[in-house]
Amino acid sequence: MNILDNNLNVDVIGFGALNLDKLYSVENIAGIDDESYIQSKIDTPGGSAANTIVGLSKLNKKTSFIGKIAEDDPGDIIELNLSKNKVYTNNLIYDEEGKTGEVLGFVDNKGNRALYVDSGVNDNISIDEINPRNINTCKIIHYTSFIGDKSLKAQIQLLDKLDDNIILSFDPGMLYVKRDFNDLYPIFKRTNILFLNEKEFRLLIKDHNNPIDKSAVEFFNNHNMDILVIKQGSYGVFALNKDGHCHVDVFDCDVRDTTGAGDSFNSGFLYGLLNDYDLRCCCRIGNFVASKTIEGYGMENFPSEKDIKEIL
Repeated sequence: MNILDNNLNVDVIGFGALNLDKLYSVENIAGIDDESYIQSKIDTPGGSAANTIVGLSKLNKKTSFIGKIAEDDPGDIIELNLSKNKVYTNNLIYDEEGKTGEVLGFVDNKGNRALYVDSGVNDNISIDEINPRNINTCKIIHYTSFIGDKSLKAQIQLLDKLDDNIILSFDPGMLYVKRDFNDLYPIFKRTNILFLNEKEFRLLIKDHNNPIDKSAVEFFNNHNMDILVIKQGSYGVFALNKDGHCHVDVFDCDVRDTTGAGDSFNSGFLYGLLNDYDLRCCCRIGNFVASKTIEGYGMENFPSEKDIKEIL
């Protein structure tokens, strides 16, 4: 499964939103004209790509991040968190005005969640703020979504500056999947590894009836990519590469907060790929990392590289 053939000195660079997540533990998630109450609160740095990159750094991979923060307290917390977790901050972009992105998250006693995003300066990244010489020092670049058009445009423009041997890993999330496919076509065309959950995948292909394995094989065969991964929550993961496909079950765990479960899975999967494990093993590692993460809040329960080696 070795699709990595360079010896560059950074393993993975993330490119996505940087947010301070304000997570509230609640009795239940209130609907229209409903009420609930807050049991506890925690502030934790977040953002989909950032979660994945911090996870990879915790697994002893060399990482960096392209993202924008403001000169404010949330920005300072995010930068400190990246530095503390040994993520190189040489690709961070600073905005002297504006405000750093924030997410209000409400998590009920079953681990279900509702998120409200204030994107702040995340949606104000331009291509001339990114140094391609720094980017072309990595093996994998991992893209996730932005809300606005400007930062998406920067992601697309960066593709032309990437060396051909850099692997593009892409987790579009619901924000990008809901967009016009033509908006994202340049990224999909360049993508080597595509991560989706089942709901996103079915929305993308506009098919809610066919078995997931049949639809996934058809989609994979019609697109020029190396790996397709469909995350199915408690049902596990279905993945394909050019050698075949597999379904891998989840690990039993006590769920506290599902926020970032998919991002943590991506950390484990990419860790496996960087260590040249086969497809099934990469999925197993991803499932294990996700299972440990959702037993806590944020990244507080993220496993170590030693933990991973014990389940192989």
